[in-house]
Amino acid sequence: VQLQASGGGLVQAGGSLRISCATSGRTSNLGAMAWFRQAPGKERDFLAGISRSGSIWYTDSVKGRATISRDIAKNMVYLQMISLKPEDTAVYYCAAAKVGSRYTSNSDGYDYWGQGTQVTVSS
Repeated sequence: VQLQASGGGLVQAGGSLRISCATSGRTSNLGAMAWFRQAPGKERDFLAGISRSGSIWYTDSVKGRATISRDIAKNMVYLQMISLKPEDTAVYYCAAAKVGSRYTSNSDGYDYWGQGTQVTVSS
């Protein structure tokens, strides 16, 4: 399984952005998918997760500003973020867990990772 994140870039504060994650390979083996981000010098933080059946969970810090979605037929996962702030600047990673894995916000619960896409929010 391979994950490829894209869509990052430079955005002004208050703006919005949608980043995408394309999956390939044995995608039928994928269960929950998620987005994480990592700012320089900080740990990788969970943002949002979505199961194959559409169950969704967010971390409190992005609730109301982030929307995760998934198109299983197209093997795509998306993260839409609005009202972006400079503190949202980070490398954003998509991750996938094997089917049957427990839904989690812990990075250890994900088996496959994309390479990350940089999001920079200017003030």
